Amino acid sequence: MIKSSEIADLLLQVRPGYTLPRELYTSESAFIFDTQAVLKSVWLYACTVAHVKKPGDWYVFELANNSVIIVRGKDGEIRAFHNTCTHRGARICNSFKGNNARLSCPYHFWSFGLDGRLLSARGMPESFRKAEHGLRPVALENLGGLLFICLSDSPPPIDRAKADIAQQLALYDLDRLKVAEQCDLIDDANWKLVMENNRECHHCESNHFELLNSLDGSGFGRDFPEDKDGGGETAAKAATSAQRERWRQLGIYQDLIEFPDGWWHRIARLSLAKGAVSQTMDGKPACKKLIWPHGDKEETSLSIWTQPNSWHHFCCDHVVTFSLVPLTEDKTLVRTSWLVHEDAEESVDYDLGNLTSVWKATNYQDRRLAEFNHAGIRSDGYRPGLYSEEERLVEAFKSFYVNTAKASLANA
Repeated sequence: MIKSSEIADLLLQVRPGYTLPRELYTSESAFIFDTQAVLKSVWLYACTVAHVKKPGDWYVFELANNSVIIVRGKDGEIRAFHNTCTHRGARICNSFKGNNARLSCPYHFWSFGLDGRLLSARGMPESFRKAEHGLRPVALENLGGLLFICLSDSPPPIDRAKADIAQQLALYDLDRLKVAEQCDLIDDANWKLVMENNRECHHCESNHFELLNSLDGSGFGRDFPEDKDGGGETAAKAATSAQRERWRQLGIYQDLIEFPDGWWHRIARLSLAKGAVSQTMDGKPACKKLIWPHGDKEETSLSIWTQPNSWHHFCCDHVVTFSLVPLTEDKTLVRTSWLVHEDAEESVDYDLGNLTSVWKATNYQDRRLAEFNHAGIRSDGYRPGLYSEEERLVEAFKSFYVNTAKASLANA
């Protein structure tokens, strides 16, 4: 049972600029509250259009007891439905992806169209109306090729995030991409700690040697000209300003969008390390077939972060998308997908190991750090700690969580 009074008391203890009370990271009650209230009330990143590329392609997104089928219909439209048969409730899709001309329940073989309509049901009474027993829809929105779902019957607004993200992603045309690899990793840490670790690069220099071959760490709360990180103009900020002038000339630059007006998205065009044009071990493109029109000489990538469960990087030759889902109070699924041009051939245009090596190494390193973090927070010696100036994006995530949690309690 969700202990609302306990959660409310913990939320009252939260201080601006400090980490959360221990129980919000470690207790089963907080996990239940997060998955049954907080995360069901917001838009969650599920997958890309490339994961359901062809008619009949389906993909399953799961959160605690909820399972959602995301499917592309014969008409090309992508829809989402609860993964439960409207006969006696059996789960319909029992792997995480597939392709079928129709969706069939394995229990009594009720059959549904890709648009959710019930097509056949054996032995039902004469009064039965198939039109009244289609799959139950789940809210879905396509944000420039990134697919978001909401499990609430009254989803919050999404128009601002949709417009901002779609505008920036038009350059990469995700409809023309395919999934080259998908990797799942389970971190023995609370989902909020996994997210907090992602929201800063304060730890990068000492832990992410492979990543820093191509990504210099700027843009994660430091070294942007607009960052208030305790210093004046630095060489890194001056270099970023100079690069922005080049990006403006190319027509690819937009001012930093950082959780505007209480919204839940951040979009930044980042500088790469000197000489790097892609997020690979050597900074060179991993795929010969590029996914944007500006060649392979620009030292830049686009990054998008969304609260509360995703981050994404767009390079000249490939895309990397990340999502997380809480499994228990101390286990989190981190799912990473690498996308390349739909015409690219493995071993001809790209080597899978080279394409994935940087972020596979980084994910394992981040898993270790999140697990250290979770283990320490479980201690009786833990007290909420003060964020550094470079960790303001962690504070932004924490504030989003706290505000959403308070709203969920108020609406209960």
